[in-house]
Amino acid sequence: MSVKLSDKDREMLEGSGGPAVEMALRILVRMAEVVEAEELLDISQVHIDGCGLMSRPSLDFAETLAKLGGKVCVPTTLNMGPLDLQNWREFGIDEEFAGLALRQARAYQEMGCIPTWSCAPYQGYLTPRFGQQIAWGESNAIAYANSVLGARTDRYGDYLDLCAALTGRAPKYGLHIKANRRGEVLFRLVGIDPGLMKTTEFYAVLGHWLGKRTGNKIPVIEGLSVQPTSDQFKALAAAVASSGMTALFHIVGVTPEAGTPAEAFGGGEPERVIDIHLEDLRGSRADLSTAQNGDKLDVVVVGCPHFSYDEFAELARLIKAYGKPRHEQVRFVVISCETSYALARRSDCLKAITDWGGEITLDTCHFHTPMIAPETKVLMTNSGKCAYYAPGHLNVKVAFGSLADCVWSAIEGVFRREESW
Repeated sequence: MSVKLSDKDREMLEGSGGPAVEMALRILVRMAEVVEAEELLDISQVHIDGCGLMSRPSLDFAETLAKLGGKVCVPTTLNMGPLDLQNWREFGIDEEFAGLALRQARAYQEMGCIPTWSCAPYQGYLTPRFGQQIAWGESNAIAYANSVLGARTDRYGDYLDLCAALTGRAPKYGLHIKANRRGEVLFRLVGIDPGLMKTTEFYAVLGHWLGKRTGNKIPVIEGLSVQPTSDQFKALAAAVASSGMTALFHIVGVTPEAGTPAEAFGGGEPERVIDIHLEDLRGSRADLSTAQNGDKLDVVVVGCPHFSYDEFAELARLIKAYGKPRHEQVRFVVISCETSYALARRSDCLKAITDWGGEITLDTCHFHTPMIAPETKVLMTNSGKCAYYAPGHLNVKVAFGSLADCVWSAIEGVFRREESW
């Protein structure tokens, strides 16, 4: 189909913004044709997921547009990159790999991107507003922005996000359009203890369960009797976007487009109604582990998505509360971004963590940079996203538990989990 272009679009295609902008807009127009969007729309912010060095073309694309003089025209943040830009040598990163990653980082910064290097941009710089049209990459960030903040973005994969940043335009389709944001399937929490809903573990488990059953539908959750924290929303968004295709969820009485069931469903009726019982969540919790209670532990990884300041503070509190040393054969890796780390550095959080033997790495992710040793057999995490991907990506057995379970297990040297559910 033919895409309706604005006068400014035509000018950019004729080279008014330079060759990088012309190239980027041609890609966007072609994508608009593919998804059958009638026109493009203005976006006011971008979060780029394509800055992970997944393959050599990732570098080539960024460097090509940078060499063509490309400059972003809207505020543009960067997702986690392929290595800790400041401390990569401490993790034994290959010099050649590091050289390519540093070149890619320079290319994005030359184009005017903001070097946030975080997969949780909603907890740092430039959080979007309700109703704001944005173009975000990174699955958990997309789900969080749409659901918790009420901003509007579709799923932007590698390279398309940079094209949007260079032009300030995106195809008008999908979740950019209000009519496409209506809930479709109702999930009712039945007989769940409100005390359990106050734990971050609950949201990771719920997200994992929902993602596997929602498919490409928009879920509406009813029956949540507490107000989640930002970190709990993060756990839910990351898990539901990993085990499923969810880019938007509504929680009745909690999220901004779901004040009532009628609002969540846009005045319509749910296609299906599914009850969620405690037994369902117990099964989902068990599904997140491939290791067994008591298995020897090699490494604990937390911060997927990146650790917040509050999580640093909670980890330090738990370490002090247990008052025991970390097992010498268990690594404890904390992944975060510079923004949260800078705040933690101003408190006594970091000393408690590092004195205990915690390793802190910034800007990156254990799925993108080789920080987990090849001989690792059992990895523990409190992240539903990490637990879902780790067996396939890292060839390890995974143990899932709460942050408290992770600290306890690191002390014991084996997978230990509180079975209070």
